[in-house]
Amino acid sequence: MKVLPYLAFSGECQEAINFYAKCLNAEVTKRISYEDAKMDIPTSYRSKLQHAEVKGKGVHFLAYDAAPDTPLNNGNKIHMSVDVNDAKEAEKIFTELSSGGQINEPFNEKHWGALYGRCTDKFGVHWMVNSDL
Repeated sequence: MKVLPYLAFSGECQEAINFYAKCLNAEVTKRISYEDAKMDIPTSYRSKLQHAEVKGKGVHFLAYDAAPDTPLNNGNKIHMSVDVNDAKEAEKIFTELSSGGQINEPFNEKHWGALYGRCTDKFGVHWMVNSDL
């Protein structure tokens, strides 16, 4: 069994997955648009992504553009968590993910013996980046 996060966007999935692939040194391995979907989707939305996958070393998540009639709300009940073995790489990832977004907790040393930071990226997705010292 495998449980994966599936991120939902309102038309900016393509931009978001390209951003995440760059930040996490991963690649977009699958892009399926609504183009050939047998669904009632507006013509202007057909080029949006119905399904996408981002994969890399230790990275695998799914994403899509929710149908235009699907309400999406930015919430804080879920965060993407990134554990990195190298402190410099962790700081680089945190800096890139928070670029254009909001730093909720600066990336620095914590009492549990790790470097840690929490941010909300420019797409409204919450991230926690951790690297043991």
